[in-house]
Amino acid sequence: MTTADPVAVPPPLADSLAWAADGQAHLRGLMSRMGDEAYTAPSLLPGWTRAHVLTHIARNADAMVNLLTWARTGVETPAYRDRAARDADIAAGAGRSPEEIRADVVASSDRLADAVRKFPQTAWSARVRNAQGVEVPATAVPWARAREVWIHAVDLDVGASFKDLPIPMRRVLVADVVTTLETRPGCPHVRIVEARTGQAREFGPGPATEDGDPGDLGTVRGRAPDLIAWLLGRPFGKGLRDAEGRLPPRLPDWL
Repeated sequence: MTTADPVAVPPPLADSLAWAADGQAHLRGLMSRMGDEAYTAPSLLPGWTRAHVLTHIARNADAMVNLLTWARTGVETPAYRDRAARDADIAAGAGRSPEEIRADVVASSDRLADAVRKFPQTAWSARVRNAQGVEVPATAVPWARAREVWIHAVDLDVGASFKDLPIPMRRVLVADVVTTLETRPGCPHVRIVEARTGQAREFGPGPATEDGDPGDLGTVRGRAPDLIAWLLGRPFGKGLRDAEGRLPPRLPDWL
């Protein structure tokens, strides 16, 4: 196995499992309030409707089952066959009826929950390779699922926001995202400050300038949900500003 990127240490397993379960319940609540006509409307992800997002969430649940199977049995079972097959499955699934999509999201999440319930405690230390090709412990699987359901709930653009995330999860998510972001080419040096608490974090080496020094974006200040949205490349509130009072520029893609 090879490691493509450094990754943050997964949070405690109990936290990841709770956040994943709460996120799935949150997602089901959103689906229950979506009329059938809403499924073909655009999501926040370019080129994807809400039906695409929900189909992706369902296939992600099956991918997580595959990784748990790998960890439990020792038999290599990739999350997806390959990126092309993943994309084809999402495109095909997005054309189904809203009723089929809702049933698929629920059934796939139930399959994942069943796999977690039956998972041996001793297997959580096993190593697998995630969809990005990074070697991770099996405890990273519930954390990846928690991220998936909470972030894509926002991407549905039906009223959810990053304010909905459990506050402890927000802190872990920021740490996870910046650990990856600062490895991306073109990531500037940034100091982010949460406006309500004053809590600050710095990350990123900055791209080299003509004189060889790293680029420096300075300080970006705002509420935690807006900071998270910006770090993830999602729309954020107008309250987010850099030290000059301007909206901060787009960062490199996280994943």
